Parts: sequence; structure tokens; C-alpha cells
Amino acid sequence: MNLLFDFTVDKATNTIHITREFAASLDLVWDAFTKAEMLDQWSAPKPWKARTKEMDFQVGGRWLYAMISPENVTHWSLVEFIEIEPKSSFSSKNSFCDENGNPVKTGFSSSLTRNSFKAGAEKTIVQIVKKMNSLSELEKFIAMGFKEGVTGGMANLDEFLLTLVATK
Repeated sequence: MNLLFDFTVDKATNTIHITREFAASLDLVWDAFTKAEMLDQWSAPKPWKARTKEMDFQVGGRWLYAMISPENVTHWSLVEFIEIEPKSSFSSKNSFCDENGNPVKTGFSSSLTRNSFKAGAEKTIVQIVKKMNSLSELEKFIAMGFKEGVTGGMANLDEFLLTLVATK
């Protein structure tokens, strides 16, 4: 199945725009983006793994998780939820941190991300808008492999959703 995937970098606004279509219901895709046990199944590009330490999906809550390489190198990230419109969108502040959620010096400050969800006929479209604080941070983020990581994670989500749809 050919699913829409668009990844656009807008250097004038320090923003990354991602549009991705999934062959699953809005309910399943929403849950895949908002439940720790599901995020751990797909969000890290292979061969990396994602592991949630803490998840509190509510306004003011946070998701503290690690990306772990096959060599056991661990990178921690913190997602702080700012706004949630159930089954429609959520916004968050994202940053790199230590295993307790404390900021670490990485050359990046935080970014703001809005994830929007729209149901279609047997498909769901997710739009992600990630705003970086500066052009230099945006360029470093892209050079670090963000597009490749997102592409891998979305492919993982396709596979994961297929297993969920097959069991329904």
C-alpha cells in the first residue's frame, strides 16, 4: 500500500513539517502516539530500542524515555505535554535530558512539537510540526539524522499497526 509521507524543512521558520498517512483507524494511531507500551514498540528506528521510564499523558505531564543502541548507548529525552485535544492533537516541549529528566548540555535547547490527527477512509493522517529555537539547531538536528530516524520509526509504526489491525 502506498502511504503518504512528506518531510519538509522550512529554514526561514526553523520548522520541520511531517505529514504521514497510516492504514489504521484514528483510535489505533492516537493510542500508538500516546501510550507508553505502544510507543516503546515502534518509536525508535531499528536497530535502536525505545524504553519508557515515565509516562503521564495529560496537560502538565511528561514522557521520559531512552533511545538505546545495540551497543547499549543510551540517549534520554523528555516530552512535556502542553496541550491535549483528545483524538485530535497534542503539543509538547521536547528536550534532551538525563535519566531523571534534568537538562543536559547537548548543543540543543528545547523544541516545540504539535502532532495533529485526522481520520480518513480506513486511514489516518498525522501531521507533525516541530519548531526549533534557531536555524543552527535545526541544521544540527537534520545533520544528526532526524529525517532518517523519523522515516525508520514511521516504518516501524506501519508494521506495528498491521499486527494490531490483524488481531482485531
